[in-house]
Amino acid sequence: MYRTLAASLLGRRAPRPRLPPAGLRRGSGGCSRWEEEKKEDGVKWTQLEHRGPYFAPVYEPLPDNVQFYYDGKPLKLSLATEEIATFYAKMLDHEYTTKEVFQNNFFNDWRKEMTSEEQEIIKDLDKCDFTKIHKYFVDKNEARKALSKEEKQKLKEEADKIQEEYGYCILDGHREKIGNFKTEPPGLFRGRGDHPKMGMLKKRIMPEDVIINCSKDSKIPKPPEGHKWKEGEKDWQKYEIARRLKDVVHKIRAQYQADWKSKEMKKRQRAVALYFIDKLALRAGNEKEEGETADTVGCCSLRVEHIKLHPNLDGQEYVVEFDFLGKDSIRYYNKVSVEKLVFKNLQLFTKNKDPEDDLFDRLNTSILNRHLQSLMDGLSAKVFRTYNASITLQEQLKALTNSEDNVAGKLLSYNRANRAVAILCNHQRSTPKTFEKSMQKLQTKIDAKKQQVEEAQQELKKAEDEFKDTKDAKAEVNVEKKKKLLKRLEEQLAKLNVQATDKEENKQIALGTSKLNYLDPRISIAWCKKFGVPIEKIYNKTQREKFAWAIDMADEDFEF
Repeated sequence: MYRTLAASLLGRRAPRPRLPPAGLRRGSGGCSRWEEEKKEDGVKWTQLEHRGPYFAPVYEPLPDNVQFYYDGKPLKLSLATEEIATFYAKMLDHEYTTKEVFQNNFFNDWRKEMTSEEQEIIKDLDKCDFTKIHKYFVDKNEARKALSKEEKQKLKEEADKIQEEYGYCILDGHREKIGNFKTEPPGLFRGRGDHPKMGMLKKRIMPEDVIINCSKDSKIPKPPEGHKWKEGEKDWQKYEIARRLKDVVHKIRAQYQADWKSKEMKKRQRAVALYFIDKLALRAGNEKEEGETADTVGCCSLRVEHIKLHPNLDGQEYVVEFDFLGKDSIRYYNKVSVEKLVFKNLQLFTKNKDPEDDLFDRLNTSILNRHLQSLMDGLSAKVFRTYNASITLQEQLKALTNSEDNVAGKLLSYNRANRAVAILCNHQRSTPKTFEKSMQKLQTKIDAKKQQVEEAQQELKKAEDEFKDTKDAKAEVNVEKKKKLLKRLEEQLAKLNVQATDKEENKQIALGTSKLNYLDPRISIAWCKKFGVPIEKIYNKTQREKFAWAIDMADEDFEF
Protein backbone atom coordinates (compact mmCIF):
# COMPACT_ATOMS: atom_id res chain seq x y z
CA MET A 1 0.00 0.00 0.00
CA TYR A 2 2.65 2.49 1.01
CA ARG A 3 5.01 2.11 -1.96
CA THR A 4 2.11 2.93 -4.28
CA LEU A 5 0.31 5.25 -1.89
CA ALA A 6 0.71 8.30 -4.07
CA ALA A 7 -0.70 6.48 -7.08
CA SER A 8 -3.60 4.82 -5.31
CA LEU A 9 -4.92 7.49 -2.97
CA LEU A 10 -3.46 10.83 -3.95
CA GLY A 11 -6.61 11.57 -5.93
CA ARG A 12 -7.20 15.21 -5.23
CA ARG A 13 -6.78 17.41 -2.22
CA ALA A 14 -10.18 17.44 -0.58
CA PRO A 15 -11.91 20.32 1.22
CA ARG A 16 -12.06 20.21 4.99
CA PRO A 17 -14.24 17.16 5.67
CA ARG A 18 -17.47 17.23 7.60
CA LEU A 19 -17.52 13.97 9.53
CA PRO A 20 -20.83 12.16 9.98
CA PRO A 21 -22.33 12.31 13.47
CA ALA A 22 -21.06 9.61 15.80
CA GLY A 23 -24.44 7.90 15.78
CA LEU A 24 -24.21 7.35 12.02
CA ARG A 25 -20.76 5.76 11.87
CA ARG A 26 -20.06 2.10 11.36
CA GLY A 27 -20.23 0.12 14.58
CA SER A 28 -22.86 2.38 16.11
CA GLY A 29 -25.90 0.94 14.40
CA GLY A 30 -26.07 3.61 11.65
CA CYS A 31 -25.31 3.47 7.95
CA SER A 32 -21.96 2.34 6.57
CA ARG A 33 -19.85 4.64 4.42
CA TRP A 34 -20.97 2.69 1.34
CA GLU A 35 -24.54 3.88 2.00
CA GLU A 36 -23.51 7.53 2.24
CA GLU A 37 -23.84 10.04 -0.57
CA LYS A 38 -21.71 9.17 -3.61
CA LYS A 39 -18.69 11.36 -4.32
CA GLU A 40 -18.01 13.04 -7.63
CA ASP A 41 -15.97 11.10 -10.18
CA GLY A 42 -12.32 10.71 -9.25
CA VAL A 43 -12.78 11.53 -5.54
CA LYS A 44 -12.07 8.44 -3.47
CA TRP A 45 -12.11 10.04 -0.04
CA THR A 46 -12.34 13.38 1.70
CA GLN A 47 -10.66 12.40 4.98
CA LEU A 48 -7.84 9.92 5.59
CA GLU A 49 -5.84 9.47 8.78
CA HIS A 50 -3.52 6.59 9.62
CA ARG A 51 -0.48 5.62 11.67
CA GLY A 52 1.87 5.20 8.70
CA PRO A 53 3.44 1.95 7.55
CA TYR A 54 4.92 -0.69 9.82
CA PHE A 55 8.51 -1.17 8.73
CA ALA A 56 10.32 -4.48 8.52
CA PRO A 57 12.38 -5.15 11.69
CA VAL A 58 16.02 -4.06 11.62
CA TYR A 59 18.55 -6.75 10.79
CA GLU A 60 19.86 -8.83 13.70
CA PRO A 61 23.50 -9.90 13.17
CA LEU A 62 24.35 -13.60 13.11
CA PRO A 63 25.77 -15.15 16.28
CA ASP A 64 29.58 -15.31 16.35
CA ASN A 65 29.52 -19.11 15.96
CA VAL A 66 27.62 -18.90 12.66
CA GLN A 67 30.13 -18.08 9.96
CA PHE A 68 30.35 -17.44 6.24
CA TYR A 69 33.19 -19.21 4.43
CA TYR A 70 35.04 -18.11 1.31
CA ASP A 71 37.42 -20.48 -0.47
CA GLY A 72 37.25 -22.76 2.56
CA LYS A 73 38.16 -20.08 5.10
CA PRO A 74 35.85 -18.22 7.54
CA LEU A 75 35.33 -14.56 6.58
CA LYS A 76 33.74 -11.94 8.82
CA LEU A 77 31.38 -9.82 6.74
CA SER A 78 30.26 -6.23 7.25
CA LEU A 79 26.71 -5.92 8.53
CA ALA A 80 25.13 -4.92 5.18
CA THR A 81 27.01 -7.63 3.28
CA GLU A 82 26.10 -10.24 5.89
CA GLU A 83 22.39 -9.40 5.74
CA ILE A 84 22.32 -9.92 1.95
CA ALA A 85 24.25 -13.18 2.38
CA THR A 86 21.44 -14.42 4.64
CA PHE A 87 18.89 -13.78 1.89
CA TYR A 88 20.74 -16.24 -0.36
CA ALA A 89 21.49 -18.68 2.44
CA LYS A 90 17.81 -19.00 3.35
CA MET A 91 17.08 -20.11 -0.22
CA LEU A 92 19.79 -22.77 -0.59
CA ASP A 93 17.24 -25.57 -0.58
CA HIS A 94 15.16 -23.85 -3.26
CA GLU A 95 15.41 -24.45 -7.00
CA TYR A 96 16.02 -20.72 -7.59
CA THR A 97 19.60 -20.86 -6.31
CA THR A 98 20.44 -23.50 -8.94
CA LYS A 99 19.56 -21.16 -11.80
CA GLU A 100 22.39 -19.29 -13.49
CA VAL A 101 20.40 -16.07 -13.98
CA PHE A 102 19.46 -16.01 -10.28
CA GLN A 103 23.07 -16.64 -9.23
CA ASN A 104 24.52 -13.99 -11.53
CA ASN A 105 21.98 -11.32 -10.58
CA PHE A 106 22.43 -12.00 -6.88
CA PHE A 107 26.22 -11.92 -7.04
CA ASN A 108 26.31 -8.70 -9.09
CA ASP A 109 23.95 -6.88 -6.70
CA TRP A 110 25.65 -8.33 -3.62
CA ARG A 111 29.07 -7.09 -4.71
CA LYS A 112 27.67 -3.57 -5.17
CA GLU A 113 26.81 -3.48 -1.46
CA MET A 114 30.16 -4.87 -0.26
CA THR A 115 32.98 -2.81 1.20
CA SER A 116 35.98 -2.27 -1.08
CA GLU A 117 37.95 -4.78 1.03
CA GLU A 118 35.25 -7.42 0.63
CA GLN A 119 35.10 -6.79 -3.13
CA GLU A 120 38.86 -7.50 -3.32
CA ILE A 121 38.36 -10.89 -1.67
CA ILE A 122 34.93 -12.14 -2.82
CA LYS A 123 35.09 -12.49 -6.59
CA ASP A 124 33.60 -15.92 -7.28
CA LEU A 125 30.21 -17.15 -6.10
CA ASP A 126 31.33 -20.78 -6.44
CA LYS A 127 33.86 -20.18 -3.65
CA CYS A 128 31.16 -18.85 -1.30
CA ASP A 129 29.89 -21.27 1.37
CA PHE A 130 26.54 -20.32 2.92
CA THR A 131 25.75 -23.73 4.47
CA LYS A 132 26.37 -22.76 8.10
CA ILE A 133 24.12 -19.74 7.73
CA HIS A 134 21.47 -21.85 6.01
CA LYS A 135 21.53 -24.42 8.84
CA TYR A 136 21.17 -21.63 11.43
CA PHE A 137 17.90 -20.41 9.87
CA VAL A 138 16.57 -23.94 9.39
CA ASP A 139 17.18 -24.65 13.10
CA LYS A 140 15.63 -21.31 14.04
CA ASN A 141 12.52 -22.11 12.02
CA GLU A 142 12.19 -25.54 13.63
CA ALA A 143 12.56 -23.99 17.08
CA ARG A 144 9.74 -21.56 16.25
CA LYS A 145 7.48 -24.46 15.30
CA ALA A 146 8.31 -26.21 18.58
CA LEU A 147 7.27 -23.28 20.78
CA SER A 148 4.82 -24.01 23.55
CA LYS A 149 1.19 -22.96 23.30
CA GLU A 150 1.80 -20.14 25.77
CA GLU A 151 4.81 -18.85 23.84
CA LYS A 152 2.87 -18.89 20.56
CA GLN A 153 0.00 -17.04 22.25
CA LYS A 154 2.43 -14.35 23.39
CA LEU A 155 3.71 -13.89 19.84
CA LYS A 156 0.13 -13.69 18.61
CA GLU A 157 -0.68 -10.98 21.15
CA GLU A 158 2.33 -8.97 20.00
CA ALA A 159 1.19 -9.30 16.38
CA ASP A 160 -2.35 -8.28 17.35
CA LYS A 161 -0.98 -5.19 19.08
CA ILE A 162 0.84 -4.16 15.90
CA GLN A 163 -2.32 -4.85 13.87
CA GLU A 164 -4.38 -2.68 16.20
CA GLU A 165 -1.92 0.23 16.03
CA TYR A 166 -1.03 0.18 12.33
CA GLY A 167 -3.70 -1.95 10.67
CA TYR A 168 -6.58 0.54 10.71
CA CYS A 169 -7.23 3.98 9.27
CA ILE A 170 -9.97 6.57 9.64
CA LEU A 171 -11.53 6.96 6.19
CA ASP A 172 -14.28 9.59 5.92
CA GLY A 173 -15.08 9.18 9.61
CA HIS A 174 -15.13 5.36 9.55
CA ARG A 175 -12.56 3.02 11.06
CA GLU A 176 -11.48 0.79 8.20
CA LYS A 177 -9.06 -2.14 8.09
CA ILE A 178 -5.96 -1.66 5.92
CA GLY A 179 -5.30 -4.58 3.61
CA ASN A 180 -1.51 -4.39 3.86
CA PHE A 181 0.12 -2.02 6.31
CA LYS A 182 3.60 -3.59 6.41
CA THR A 183 6.41 -2.61 4.08
CA GLU A 184 7.88 -5.44 2.05
CA PRO A 185 10.97 -6.82 3.81
CA PRO A 186 14.30 -6.78 1.99
CA GLY A 187 15.25 -9.93 0.10
CA LEU A 188 15.94 -11.35 -3.32
CA PHE A 189 13.52 -10.99 -6.20
CA ARG A 190 12.09 -14.32 -7.33
CA GLY A 191 9.62 -13.66 -10.13
CA ARG A 192 7.74 -16.26 -12.10
CA GLY A 193 9.18 -18.73 -14.57
CA ASP A 194 12.54 -17.60 -15.90
CA HIS A 195 12.20 -13.94 -15.03
CA PRO A 196 15.35 -12.03 -16.15
CA LYS A 197 15.51 -10.09 -12.85
CA MET A 198 15.35 -13.11 -10.54
CA GLY A 199 18.00 -12.95 -7.83
CA MET A 200 18.26 -9.15 -7.85
CA LEU A 201 18.33 -7.38 -4.51
CA LYS A 202 15.12 -5.87 -3.15
CA LYS A 203 16.47 -3.21 -0.81
CA ARG A 204 15.00 -2.34 2.55
CA ILE A 205 12.27 0.28 2.34
CA MET A 206 13.11 3.23 4.55
CA PRO A 207 10.90 6.11 5.78
CA GLU A 208 12.82 8.34 3.36
CA ASP A 209 11.34 6.25 0.51
CA VAL A 210 7.75 6.74 1.67
CA ILE A 211 5.39 9.53 0.68
CA ILE A 212 2.77 9.89 3.42
CA ASN A 213 -0.71 10.47 2.09
CA CYS A 214 -3.48 11.72 4.34
CA SER A 215 -5.98 14.55 4.45
CA LYS A 216 -4.94 18.08 5.31
CA ASP A 217 -6.69 18.25 8.67
CA SER A 218 -5.50 14.84 9.91
CA LYS A 219 -2.66 14.14 12.31
CA ILE A 220 0.49 13.45 10.29
CA PRO A 221 2.10 10.20 11.51
CA LYS A 222 5.59 10.53 12.95
CA PRO A 223 8.39 8.71 11.13
CA PRO A 224 10.59 6.29 13.12
CA GLU A 225 13.14 8.04 15.31
CA GLY A 226 16.09 9.42 13.38
CA HIS A 227 14.24 9.34 10.06
CA LYS A 228 11.93 11.55 7.99
CA TRP A 229 9.32 10.95 5.32
CA LYS A 230 10.02 11.54 1.66
CA GLU A 231 9.51 15.14 0.54
CA GLY A 232 6.91 14.37 -2.12
CA GLU A 233 4.07 15.09 0.25
CA LYS A 234 5.46 18.56 0.87
CA ASP A 235 5.61 19.22 -2.87
CA TRP A 236 2.10 17.94 -3.39
CA GLN A 237 0.71 20.10 -0.58
CA LYS A 238 2.40 23.18 -2.04
CA TYR A 239 0.70 22.74 -5.40
CA GLU A 240 -2.63 21.75 -3.87
CA ILE A 241 -2.68 25.03 -1.90
CA ALA A 242 -2.04 26.89 -5.16
CA ARG A 243 -4.87 24.94 -6.80
CA ARG A 244 -7.22 25.98 -4.00
CA LEU A 245 -6.46 29.61 -4.83
CA LYS A 246 -8.19 28.99 -8.17
CA ASP A 247 -11.53 28.74 -6.34
CA VAL A 248 -11.23 32.10 -4.57
CA VAL A 249 -8.92 34.19 -6.74
CA HIS A 250 -11.78 36.01 -8.49
CA LYS A 251 -13.21 37.04 -5.12
CA ILE A 252 -9.78 38.20 -3.91
CA ARG A 253 -9.25 40.25 -7.06
CA ALA A 254 -12.66 41.86 -6.72
CA GLN A 255 -11.81 42.76 -3.13
CA TYR A 256 -8.44 44.39 -3.83
CA GLN A 257 -9.91 46.28 -6.79
CA ALA A 258 -12.61 47.67 -4.51
CA ASP A 259 -9.92 48.64 -1.96
CA TRP A 260 -8.20 50.86 -4.55
CA LYS A 261 -10.95 53.38 -3.68
CA SER A 262 -10.81 52.85 0.10
CA LYS A 263 -10.80 55.84 2.43
CA GLU A 264 -7.95 54.19 4.38
CA MET A 265 -4.52 54.75 2.89
CA LYS A 266 -3.14 51.49 4.31
CA LYS A 267 -5.89 49.53 2.54
CA ARG A 268 -5.15 51.26 -0.75
CA GLN A 269 -1.44 50.53 -0.44
CA ARG A 270 -2.11 46.91 0.48
CA ALA A 271 -4.48 46.54 -2.49
CA VAL A 272 -2.00 47.97 -5.01
CA ALA A 273 0.82 45.81 -3.61
CA LEU A 274 -1.41 42.72 -3.89
CA TYR A 275 -2.20 43.67 -7.50
CA PHE A 276 1.54 43.73 -8.27
CA ILE A 277 2.06 40.37 -6.54
CA ASP A 278 -0.84 38.85 -8.46
CA LYS A 279 -0.27 40.31 -11.91
CA LEU A 280 3.54 40.67 -11.98
CA ALA A 281 4.50 37.72 -9.71
CA LEU A 282 6.57 40.07 -7.51
CA ARG A 283 7.96 38.64 -4.29
CA ALA A 284 6.67 40.05 -1.03
CA GLY A 285 10.05 41.49 -0.13
CA ASN A 286 11.49 39.55 2.81
CA GLU A 287 13.55 36.96 0.93
CA LYS A 288 17.00 38.41 1.68
CA GLU A 289 19.59 35.75 2.42
CA GLU A 290 21.42 35.98 5.75
CA GLY A 291 24.42 38.25 5.42
CA GLU A 292 23.30 39.67 2.08
CA THR A 293 24.40 43.29 1.77
CA ALA A 294 23.14 44.15 -1.73
CA ASP A 295 20.26 46.61 -1.96
CA THR A 296 17.68 44.02 -2.96
CA VAL A 297 13.97 44.70 -2.53
CA GLY A 298 10.56 43.13 -3.05
CA CYS A 299 7.07 44.49 -3.44
CA CYS A 300 6.57 45.75 0.12
CA SER A 301 10.03 47.33 0.30
CA LEU A 302 9.91 49.19 -3.03
CA ARG A 303 11.08 52.78 -2.84
CA VAL A 304 9.92 55.76 -4.87
CA GLU A 305 13.15 55.65 -6.88
CA HIS A 306 12.30 52.14 -8.12
CA ILE A 307 9.37 53.25 -10.28
CA LYS A 308 8.66 55.88 -12.94
CA LEU A 309 5.12 56.81 -13.89
CA HIS A 310 4.25 57.52 -17.53
CA PRO A 311 0.68 58.65 -18.37
CA ASN A 312 1.53 57.67 -21.96
CA LEU A 313 4.47 55.64 -23.24
CA ASP A 314 5.01 53.77 -26.50
CA GLY A 315 1.35 54.04 -27.41
CA GLN A 316 0.11 52.71 -24.05
CA GLU A 317 -1.64 54.50 -21.19
CA TYR A 318 -0.83 54.38 -17.46
CA VAL A 319 2.61 52.77 -17.75
CA VAL A 320 4.71 51.96 -14.69
CA GLU A 321 8.43 51.52 -15.33
CA PHE A 322 10.05 49.27 -12.69
CA ASP A 323 13.79 49.12 -12.14
CA PHE A 324 15.22 47.47 -9.01
CA LEU A 325 17.37 44.60 -7.76
CA GLY A 326 15.31 41.57 -6.76
CA LYS A 327 16.24 38.30 -5.08
CA ASP A 328 19.83 37.12 -5.73
CA SER A 329 20.59 40.65 -7.06
CA ILE A 330 18.78 39.91 -10.33
CA ARG A 331 17.67 43.15 -11.94
CA TYR A 332 13.93 43.50 -12.43
CA TYR A 333 13.22 45.87 -15.30
CA ASN A 334 9.75 46.04 -16.75
CA LYS A 335 7.34 48.51 -18.33
CA VAL A 336 3.75 47.62 -17.54
CA SER A 337 0.46 49.21 -18.47
CA VAL A 338 -1.67 49.10 -15.31
CA GLU A 339 -5.27 49.84 -14.36
CA LYS A 340 -6.11 53.55 -14.22
CA LEU A 341 -6.93 53.44 -10.48
CA VAL A 342 -3.62 51.71 -9.75
CA PHE A 343 -1.78 54.45 -11.64
CA LYS A 344 -3.68 57.21 -9.81
CA ASN A 345 -2.91 55.58 -6.45
CA LEU A 346 0.78 55.34 -7.29
CA GLN A 347 0.78 59.05 -8.08
CA LEU A 348 -0.77 59.60 -4.67
CA PHE A 349 1.73 57.29 -2.89
CA THR A 350 4.72 59.11 -4.42
CA LYS A 351 3.45 62.64 -3.86
CA ASN A 352 5.75 64.79 -1.70
CA LYS A 353 8.17 61.92 -1.15
CA ASP A 354 11.91 61.76 -1.74
CA PRO A 355 13.38 59.08 -4.05
CA GLU A 356 14.68 57.01 -1.09
CA ASP A 357 11.29 56.99 0.70
CA ASP A 358 9.18 53.84 0.84
CA LEU A 359 6.55 53.59 -1.85
CA PHE A 360 4.24 51.67 0.51
CA ASP A 361 4.96 53.49 3.77
CA ARG A 362 1.88 52.01 5.52
CA LEU A 363 2.72 48.41 4.59
CA ASN A 364 5.26 45.69 5.44
CA THR A 365 5.47 41.95 4.75
CA SER A 366 4.00 41.01 8.15
CA ILE A 367 0.88 43.12 7.53
CA LEU A 368 0.54 41.74 4.00
CA ASN A 369 0.99 38.11 5.08
CA ARG A 370 -1.62 38.43 7.84
CA HIS A 371 -4.04 39.82 5.28
CA LEU A 372 -3.30 37.00 2.82
CA GLN A 373 -3.90 34.41 5.55
CA SER A 374 -7.27 36.00 6.28
CA LEU A 375 -8.24 35.64 2.59
CA MET A 376 -7.34 31.93 2.36
CA ASP A 377 -5.67 29.48 4.72
CA GLY A 378 -2.05 29.01 3.62
CA LEU A 379 -2.08 31.91 1.14
CA SER A 380 1.18 33.80 0.62
CA ALA A 381 2.89 35.79 -2.12
CA LYS A 382 4.69 32.59 -3.13
CA VAL A 383 1.34 30.76 -3.50
CA PHE A 384 0.19 33.53 -5.87
CA ARG A 385 3.46 33.08 -7.77
CA THR A 386 2.99 29.31 -7.97
CA TYR A 387 -0.65 29.67 -9.02
CA ASN A 388 0.01 32.23 -11.76
CA ALA A 389 3.08 30.34 -13.03
CA SER A 390 1.17 27.05 -13.26
CA ILE A 391 -1.93 28.58 -14.84
CA THR A 392 0.27 30.42 -17.37
CA LEU A 393 2.07 27.22 -18.34
CA GLN A 394 -1.18 25.31 -18.74
CA GLU A 395 -2.76 28.04 -20.90
CA GLN A 396 0.38 28.49 -23.01
CA LEU A 397 0.70 24.75 -23.64
CA LYS A 398 -2.89 24.62 -24.85
CA ALA A 399 -2.31 27.58 -27.15
CA LEU A 400 1.10 26.59 -28.56
CA THR A 401 1.11 22.79 -28.88
CA ASN A 402 0.38 21.33 -32.30
CA SER A 403 -0.47 17.63 -32.09
CA GLU A 404 0.84 17.17 -35.66
CA ASP A 405 4.38 18.32 -34.73
CA ASN A 406 7.16 15.82 -34.13
CA VAL A 407 8.67 15.49 -30.66
CA ALA A 408 11.27 18.22 -31.35
CA GLY A 409 8.53 20.64 -32.43
CA LYS A 410 6.43 19.85 -29.37
CA LEU A 411 9.44 20.41 -27.11
CA LEU A 412 9.97 23.81 -28.73
CA SER A 413 6.35 24.65 -27.85
CA TYR A 414 6.91 23.41 -24.30
CA ASN A 415 10.00 25.56 -23.85
CA ARG A 416 8.18 28.58 -25.26
CA ALA A 417 5.36 28.03 -22.75
CA ASN A 418 7.93 27.62 -19.99
CA ARG A 419 9.68 30.79 -21.15
CA ALA A 420 6.45 32.76 -20.75
CA VAL A 421 6.46 31.65 -17.10
CA ALA A 422 10.15 32.44 -16.63
CA ILE A 423 9.57 35.96 -17.98
CA LEU A 424 6.59 36.41 -15.66
CA CYS A 425 8.72 35.34 -12.68
CA ASN A 426 11.80 37.32 -13.83
CA HIS A 427 13.99 34.21 -14.05
CA GLN A 428 16.75 35.80 -16.09
CA ARG A 429 20.38 34.89 -16.62
CA SER A 430 23.35 36.39 -18.39
CA THR A 431 24.02 35.05 -21.86
CA PRO A 432 26.49 32.14 -21.36
CA LYS A 433 30.07 32.95 -22.39
CA THR A 434 30.10 29.86 -24.62
CA PHE A 435 26.84 30.80 -26.36
CA GLU A 436 28.33 32.22 -29.57
CA LYS A 437 30.75 29.33 -29.94
CA SER A 438 28.08 26.69 -29.40
CA MET A 439 25.74 28.47 -31.85
CA GLN A 440 28.51 28.50 -34.46
CA LYS A 441 28.99 24.76 -34.00
CA LEU A 442 25.26 24.21 -34.34
CA GLN A 443 25.11 26.37 -37.46
CA THR A 444 27.97 24.34 -38.97
CA LYS A 445 25.94 21.19 -38.37
CA ILE A 446 22.88 22.83 -39.96
CA ASP A 447 24.88 23.89 -43.04
CA ALA A 448 26.33 20.38 -43.42
CA LYS A 449 22.88 18.84 -43.05
CA LYS A 450 21.45 21.22 -45.67
CA GLN A 451 24.19 20.08 -48.05
CA GLN A 452 23.27 16.44 -47.37
CA VAL A 453 19.59 17.21 -48.05
CA GLU A 454 20.44 18.90 -51.37
CA GLU A 455 22.60 15.95 -52.41
CA ALA A 456 19.86 13.51 -51.40
CA GLN A 457 17.33 15.48 -53.47
CA GLN A 458 19.61 15.25 -56.50
CA GLU A 459 20.17 11.52 -55.95
CA LEU A 460 16.42 10.97 -55.71
CA LYS A 461 15.81 12.83 -58.98
CA LYS A 462 18.44 10.68 -60.72
CA ALA A 463 16.85 7.51 -59.36
CA GLU A 464 13.37 8.63 -60.47
CA ASP A 465 14.65 9.46 -63.99
CA GLU A 466 16.32 6.04 -64.21
CA PHE A 467 13.11 4.29 -63.19
CA LYS A 468 11.10 6.24 -65.80
CA ASP A 469 13.52 5.11 -68.48
CA THR A 470 13.89 1.46 -67.48
CA LYS A 471 10.77 0.56 -65.45
CA ASP A 472 13.16 -1.85 -63.76
CA ALA A 473 12.15 -3.36 -60.37
CA LYS A 474 15.59 -2.68 -58.88
CA ALA A 475 15.34 0.94 -59.99
CA GLU A 476 11.96 1.20 -58.27
CA VAL A 477 13.42 -0.17 -55.02
CA ASN A 478 16.26 2.35 -55.31
CA VAL A 479 13.75 5.21 -55.60
CA GLU A 480 12.06 4.13 -52.37
CA LYS A 481 15.44 3.93 -50.60
CA LYS A 482 16.34 7.43 -51.78
CA LYS A 483 12.96 8.76 -50.60
CA LYS A 484 13.45 7.28 -47.14
CA LEU A 485 16.95 8.71 -46.93
CA LEU A 486 15.74 12.16 -47.97
CA LYS A 487 12.90 12.06 -45.45
CA ARG A 488 15.29 11.08 -42.62
CA LEU A 489 17.74 13.86 -43.52
CA GLU A 490 14.93 16.45 -43.72
CA GLU A 491 13.72 15.38 -40.27
CA GLN A 492 17.26 15.72 -38.90
CA LEU A 493 17.58 19.19 -40.45
CA ALA A 494 14.24 20.25 -38.98
CA LYS A 495 15.36 19.03 -35.55
CA LEU A 496 18.62 21.02 -35.78
CA ASN A 497 16.70 24.16 -36.82
CA VAL A 498 14.38 23.73 -33.83
CA GLN A 499 17.41 23.40 -31.55
CA ALA A 500 18.89 26.62 -32.93
CA THR A 501 15.62 28.51 -32.46
CA ASP A 502 15.22 27.16 -28.95
CA LYS A 503 18.80 28.03 -28.03
CA GLU A 504 18.52 31.58 -29.33
CA GLU A 505 15.18 32.26 -27.63
CA ASN A 506 16.38 30.96 -24.26
CA LYS A 507 19.87 32.45 -24.11
CA GLN A 508 18.90 34.95 -21.39
CA ILE A 509 16.13 32.97 -19.70
CA ALA A 510 16.62 30.44 -16.88
CA LEU A 511 13.93 27.84 -17.58
CA GLY A 512 14.91 25.48 -14.77
CA THR A 513 13.95 27.66 -11.78
CA SER A 514 10.25 27.92 -12.54
CA LYS A 515 10.05 24.33 -13.79
CA LEU A 516 11.35 22.94 -10.51
CA ASN A 517 9.90 25.41 -8.01
CA TYR A 518 6.73 27.04 -9.31
CA LEU A 519 5.16 24.78 -11.93
CA ASP A 520 2.89 21.96 -10.82
CA PRO A 521 4.71 18.97 -12.40
CA ARG A 522 1.38 17.29 -13.12
CA ILE A 523 0.75 19.86 -15.87
CA SER A 524 3.96 18.88 -17.69
CA ILE A 525 3.42 15.16 -17.13
CA ALA A 526 -0.18 15.32 -18.37
CA TRP A 527 1.05 17.20 -21.46
CA CYS A 528 3.71 14.54 -22.09
CA LYS A 529 1.16 11.75 -21.82
CA LYS A 530 -1.37 13.54 -24.02
CA PHE A 531 1.05 14.39 -26.83
CA GLY A 532 3.33 11.35 -26.71
CA VAL A 533 6.44 13.17 -25.48
CA PRO A 534 8.78 11.04 -23.31
CA ILE A 535 8.81 12.42 -19.75
CA GLU A 536 12.61 12.15 -19.70
CA LYS A 537 12.67 14.91 -22.35
CA ILE A 538 11.26 17.28 -19.71
CA TYR A 539 12.67 15.93 -16.43
CA ASN A 540 16.04 14.26 -15.87
CA LYS A 541 16.46 11.19 -13.63
CA THR A 542 16.83 13.18 -10.39
CA GLN A 543 13.83 15.34 -11.25
CA ARG A 544 11.74 12.27 -12.12
CA GLU A 545 12.53 10.86 -8.69
CA LYS A 546 11.57 14.17 -7.07
CA PHE A 547 8.26 14.24 -8.93
CA ALA A 548 7.52 10.49 -8.77
CA TRP A 549 4.26 11.29 -6.98
CA ALA A 550 3.12 13.45 -9.89
CA ILE A 551 4.11 10.87 -12.52
CA ASP A 552 2.00 8.28 -10.70
CA MET A 553 -0.94 10.61 -10.19
CA ALA A 554 -1.38 12.66 -13.36
CA ASP A 555 -3.13 11.31 -16.42
CA GLU A 556 -3.44 13.15 -19.73
CA ASP A 557 -6.67 14.87 -18.63
CA PHE A 558 -5.20 16.52 -15.50
CA GLU A 559 -6.22 20.17 -15.11
CA PHE A 560 -4.52 22.52 -12.67
